[in-house]
Amino acid sequence: MNLGENLSRILARHDELQALLSQGSGGQNFVTMSKEFAELEPLVEQIRALKSLQKQLSDAEALAKDGDAEMREMAEDEARELEDQVQTKEHEIRIALIPKDEADAKNAILEVRAGTGGEEAALFAADLFRMYERYAANHGWRFEVMDINDTGLGGLKEAVANISGRNVFAKLKYESGVHRVQRVPETEASGRIHTSAATVAVLPEVEEVEIDINPADLRVDTYRAQGAGGQHVNRTDSAVRITHLPSGIVAQCQDEKSQHKNRARAMKMLRAKLYDVQRQERDSKRAADRKGQVGSGDRSERIRTYNFPQGRVTDHRINLTLYKLQDVLDGNSLDEMIDALTTEDQAAKMAAMS
Repeated sequence: MNLGENLSRILARHDELQALLSQGSGGQNFVTMSKEFAELEPLVEQIRALKSLQKQLSDAEALAKDGDAEMREMAEDEARELEDQVQTKEHEIRIALIPKDEADAKNAILEVRAGTGGEEAALFAADLFRMYERYAANHGWRFEVMDINDTGLGGLKEAVANISGRNVFAKLKYESGVHRVQRVPETEASGRIHTSAATVAVLPEVEEVEIDINPADLRVDTYRAQGAGGQHVNRTDSAVRITHLPSGIVAQCQDEKSQHKNRARAMKMLRAKLYDVQRQERDSKRAADRKGQVGSGDRSERIRTYNFPQGRVTDHRINLTLYKLQDVLDGNSLDEMIDALTTEDQAAKMAAMS
């Protein structure tokens, strides 16, 4: 189905819904129909704007053929401008037609874990965690630490945060994967560059009603919190680890003094992980080439390298290099990477639709 046929179908459906709703038809489906109508409305406005531009272009082209010399020149100039506007509007509509990721509007749970490289990997994990905290602050999002396990030397073995705000997951979902760092450790006397890595996972936050968990499938363990964390550490069994037995997925939290609060946070993480597994399975069935797309979310994929000696950051999925490493780590230039990834992903999805 070409773009014109697709747009005609959308307009026809919009008119059908409008007629049914104005007649009070639909019964139990009234709410569902109202929601569909509201979702179509912005797209229909764009389609109508496109049709108006196309009509103006047709009129200008006709005038360019039949008018006098001066009128033809003016009409040709107008036609060129209108042709650009038509192409821009068609591109905007094609983007709007891309199937929406239902998780895009959700908050996100961020997990950063040190990978290969010992203490240097833990220090890099801490750098990444701070980068996302600064990035969240730049966007006016709330960044709430849920669990943190430090090395005592400034590094992080793992850290988890809940990030809430507008379209958080839509922005951060491309960050999942292996991040690699190349730099000279402070303890390296010979000046030799070391390579280490950290793994980032970004999961959409979900509510209880969105995913059903059978309490009988859970094993809940309590233990004493480890590492830096305040006076409550090693005094009470406040930390909570929840294991989902059918899948083997584990979520834990030790950041709160209250065992009850830690359990609630661990359940929030567990729901997010189970939802993410379901979402990945569904998306994989929908698109067999998903791993070839930018937003594959594959945690084992090396997605980015931070090279300190050269001051550069390279995203390997789109071969984009920015020579502003510190600005990226400060959360200021990360949007350049994310916007480019979003554009590339949209282009891949539009190509798949054609």
